[in-house]
Amino acid sequence: MLDDVLKTIDDDLPSSLERLSNLLRIESISTDPAYAADVGAAAEWLATDLAGLGFDASVRPTPGHPIVVAHDRRAASGPHVLFYGHYDVQPVDPLVEWATPPFEPQLVTVDGRDRIVARGASDDKGQLMTFVEACRAWLKVAGRLPVPVSMILEGEEESGSGSLKPFLVANADELRASVALVCDTAMWSPTRPAITIMLRGMVGEEFTVIAADRDLHSGLFGGAARNPNHVVADIVAGLHDVDGRVTLDGFYDGVGEPAEAIRAIWESLRFDQSAFLGSVGLSAPAGEAGRSVLEHIWSRPTAEVNGMIGGYTGDGFKTVIPAKASAKVSFRLVGDQNPERVRESFRAYVRSWLPSDCRVEFSPHGGSPALRLPHDGAAVAAARKALRDEWGVEPALVGSGGSIPVVGMFKQALGMDSLMVGFALDDDRIHSPNEKYDVASFRGGIRSWARILASLAE
Repeated sequence: MLDDVLKTIDDDLPSSLERLSNLLRIESISTDPAYAADVGAAAEWLATDLAGLGFDASVRPTPGHPIVVAHDRRAASGPHVLFYGHYDVQPVDPLVEWATPPFEPQLVTVDGRDRIVARGASDDKGQLMTFVEACRAWLKVAGRLPVPVSMILEGEEESGSGSLKPFLVANADELRASVALVCDTAMWSPTRPAITIMLRGMVGEEFTVIAADRDLHSGLFGGAARNPNHVVADIVAGLHDVDGRVTLDGFYDGVGEPAEAIRAIWESLRFDQSAFLGSVGLSAPAGEAGRSVLEHIWSRPTAEVNGMIGGYTGDGFKTVIPAKASAKVSFRLVGDQNPERVRESFRAYVRSWLPSDCRVEFSPHGGSPALRLPHDGAAVAAARKALRDEWGVEPALVGSGGSIPVVGMFKQALGMDSLMVGFALDDDRIHSPNEKYDVASFRGGIRSWARILASLAE
C-alpha cells in the first residue's frame, strides 16, 4: 500500500504545489496588527482544507492569533502523534529587495533546481504542507491514516508564541500524544535528510553598571571618577579564560559529552569547518580549545556578548565619562545545565567585579533548558528507517545551535518528546527577501512523512 501512496504523491504533486501556493498568497504576518485578518484567514483556510480530508478541525481563539487544532483517530492502532507547524510568516521588509512580489508565489528554476519563491515558502508553510499532503495521499489511497494523528498549527510563532503555552496547558488532555512531530528544521544537504536530536537552551541577561549621577566631562573628572565603560569591559573580558572556557562558578555542571555513536555519525558528516566559517568571512575557530566547530555549535555551552552600550555613540566626538554602561549577554546551554543556576552564577560574577562607587541593575531576557531526544528511541529509529528508504542514505543525527521553544513547551506542558524532522535547506533565505523552497525538498518531505507514518505504525 505504501507504494501506492508514494505514487499518488508524485502524480498529485502539481495539485500539491497549487494548494501550497494558495496558502502562500495569504499575507499572514503575525507581528503586524494590520495583518490580523489575514492571519485569521490562513487559519480558516487550513481548517477548511483539513476538514475536507475528514479531520475534526477547528479554529480556536486565543488572546493573540488563532490556533488550528485537528484530529483524525480513524486508525485502528499505533502511536498517537501530534504534528506541529506554524502558518504565520515574517514581515517582508525590505520590499525593494524582492525580485517578485512576496505574496505572489513564483515557480522558477535556478541552477537546475526548481523552487517556489514566496514569503513563508520554507518557514513554515511549505514545511507544514509536506505533512498535510502526506496525510492527503494516505487518506486517498487507504481511507485512513496508518496511526492516529492530531495537528496543532500556530499563528504566533514569528511573534513569540505568547498564546501557545497557556493553550497547551489548558488543553493538555486533548492534545497529549505519544510523540510530537516538528517540521521546522533543516536537511543536512539537498540529498541527505537530518533528524535533530539536540537543542541548546538559553539564558539572556542584560546588566547596567551605574556610577556617577550624570555624564561627566572627561577633562575635569578623567582619572578621578569611575568609568562604567571600563567596568563593563572588564566584566565581559573576564567571562572566558585563555582556553576559551567560561569562568562562571558551576557553569559546566550538567555538561556531558556526546555518546560515541553520535560522535561517529558527526565524523561521518565530513563537515567542512573552513567553508562554514569562510561563508561569513572568517577563518579561525573560536571557542574552547581542542573542540571541533560542530561541537562548538551543537554540544558545548557558550557565553556571548550580544551588545555593549555606554557613553556617546553618535556621529562626531564627545569627551564624556558616562554615568552608566550596559551589556547584553546570552548563554547557550546544553545537557542538564540549569538556566536559573547559570543566571544566578552570572549575577554573582558581575557583582564580584563591581568596584566602589558602582552599583548594578539586571534585566532577565528568558531562560530555557537544553533538550535531548534519545538517539536510540523508537520514534527516532522509525524515522531513520523511513528516511533511509526514501533518500537512499543514512540520515544525519544533528544538534541545533539554536532553540525551538515549542519543543520545550511540549515537554513541560504535555510531557512529550518531539521528533524533529525538516526539509528546509540552508540557502532557503528564511526571514530574508526572496525566500524559497526547493520543489525537491517539498516532494521529498511529503514522501518522507508518508514513510514515517507507515514506519511508526510498525
